[in-house]
Amino acid sequence: MVLTSTFDPEIDMPESDSTAARQLVLDSVCASSFRRATFAGKIRGGRACPWIRVVVRPVEIREKIHLQFSYFDAQKDVTKNYLPADAVVPLGEVYDFGFAGIHISTSTEEIDLRTSKKGKVLVGRGAASADGPAEPQPHNRVKDLPLPEGKPSSLLQIMGIQRADGAIKPTMRAKFTQINQFLVQLTHTLDGIDLPRDRRLKLLDCGCGSSYLTLAAHHYLNEVLGRPTDLLGVDVNEEVIRKSTARADAVGATSLNFSCGRIGEIDSSADIVLALHACDTATDDAIVQAIRSKATVFLAAPCCHHHLNQQLTATEPEVLRPILRHGILRERTADILTDAFRVLALRIAGYRTDVVEFVGTEHTPRNLLIRATLDGPTGDAVALAEYAELRKFWNVTPYVDRVVNEFKQSD
Repeated sequence: MVLTSTFDPEIDMPESDSTAARQLVLDSVCASSFRRATFAGKIRGGRACPWIRVVVRPVEIREKIHLQFSYFDAQKDVTKNYLPADAVVPLGEVYDFGFAGIHISTSTEEIDLRTSKKGKVLVGRGAASADGPAEPQPHNRVKDLPLPEGKPSSLLQIMGIQRADGAIKPTMRAKFTQINQFLVQLTHTLDGIDLPRDRRLKLLDCGCGSSYLTLAAHHYLNEVLGRPTDLLGVDVNEEVIRKSTARADAVGATSLNFSCGRIGEIDSSADIVLALHACDTATDDAIVQAIRSKATVFLAAPCCHHHLNQQLTATEPEVLRPILRHGILRERTADILTDAFRVLALRIAGYRTDVVEFVGTEHTPRNLLIRATLDGPTGDAVALAEYAELRKFWNVTPYVDRVVNEFKQSD
């Protein structure tokens, strides 16, 4: 293991002492100073494991500290909570799977354990990062929103959502809820991955529009989560870019910039790429942007699906004629089909994906959120086969086809 400059190069235990390493993990995670642990990397020893990553963190539930285990596979995650005294067995089971890499953060230090191909356990220990995981927060916080109601916020007031006394304007209630629920999803997604902590994060918002979510994400990452982040919002509409820039200046967001341009033509890499209600094929362009940037996180709330809708006919496939002859059913079918192709394309590009409803339909009818995290090799054979079969059955050419073709050619 190559230790970074923040770590003391001294190894505190024999490299081959797996028993000591196991005990170090148990002691560190069960200690009161524990903040977060991530188990990931190729499984050593050939043992079958249903999970590709496990994240453990302390949460406060009913005024008691619990250890929350989040188990991630290629399509979903499962969460279980244990009291520290009851967590030793599941923690030992996670360790015994043989993940190649374990990273533990406490209030005082960072611990890295790496298992070599020959089974040696290499340990690196160093001082805690200044922007490391925060103190455990109450888990049962249904009403504790990322941007709380009733508390005056210059950000919400500048966006025209909140009055000076902290009350939400009735006409902006849906937007307020939408912003908060998106931030909840962003936090949930970030909980399952390890983003770089030795530099500022880069976030790209494709089709930022009026920049409500852009401003909120920038504020939440920098000011609430304490993750220094540079954010660039891009849109083709010069007028909304002008207004967004003025809002950023008003809140004093020095690391938030806006640019007028087309998605997919942006010469910028990013750790996180957003595409929230980018119309029609702009969502596909954002997918291309994320993949070419090798973005770790991609979140998209698609809006409008005209491209594929125009290709569907009432005679092909014939068995679906009863659905496709009705405009509204045809439109909704195109919506689902387009997003299915997008999710498969992301899987082919090496992303773990899922689709969730991030806010109720009473707040916005475009309420599906595609969540994707870069997690493995490209060219997933199952996803490629499913994509080809779905394309053949519907006799369509999705706009996102060019992503899949790139990976076919690379193979």
